[in-house]
Amino acid sequence: MTLPIERHNEDRYRSLINICAIPIEFMPHYRKTILGSSVIPFRFLFLMWLFFSVDNLYGIDIDSFGIHPRRWIGLVGIVLSPLLHVNLTHLLSNTLTFLSLGVVLFYFYNSIAKRVFFRCYLGTGSLVWLLARPVNHVGASGLIYAIAFFLIFFGVFRRDRTSMLISIVIILVYGGLFNGLYPWQSGVSWESHLLGAIVGALNAILLSKKKEVY
Repeated sequence: MTLPIERHNEDRYRSLINICAIPIEFMPHYRKTILGSSVIPFRFLFLMWLFFSVDNLYGIDIDSFGIHPRRWIGLVGIVLSPLLHVNLTHLLSNTLTFLSLGVVLFYFYNSIAKRVFFRCYLGTGSLVWLLARPVNHVGASGLIYAIAFFLIFFGVFRRDRTSMLISIVIILVYGGLFNGLYPWQSGVSWESHLLGAIVGALNAILLSKKKEVY
C-alpha cells in the first residue's frame, strides 16, 4: 500500500537527496552508497565488540561457545564463532579487514551481497564443524577469507571489467591472506581460513553467471 505525499514533504525529500548527492533513481537501492553499504558490516562489528566487552567486563567465558568440531555443543559456534575473539589484538586485526571487505562486497555487488554474506557465514562455520581439528575455533577470520576469496574469484569467473578490477585490487591489498592458508602458525585456525576460502571461491563460481549482481 502507498500513501500520498504532500508537495512540501516531497520537496524536502528531494532536497535531502541532493544534499547527500544521491541520485533520486538510486534511492530504492540505498546500499549502493558507501554509507548504505556499511550498514550490515557495522552491525556485525557492533556485535563483535559487544561480545568482547561483555566477556571482559563481566568475566563471562563466552569464547567457550566457539566451534567444537563434531560435538553437538559446538553447533552453536557456527553462529557465534565469528563474533568471538580471544583478545583485543585478535579483535582489532579482524575489525578493519572485515569492514573494508564487507563494504566492497555490499557496494559493488549489492544485488547478491546478502546471499554471499550469509552463505559464507554459515557455510564456513559448518565445514569447520565437520572437518577441522577438535579444538575450540573462534574469530571472524574464516568469514573474512570467504568474502575475500569470493571477491577474488568472482572476477576470475565472471570476467567483466568491474569484477576483474576488484579482484586485482583485493589481491594487491590483501595478498598476504594466502599465507594464512597453511598450517604453520600455532594458535591459528588455519582450517577456518582454508575452508572459508573454499566457500568463497565456490560461491563465486555459482553466482558468476547471474545477470544482476551490481
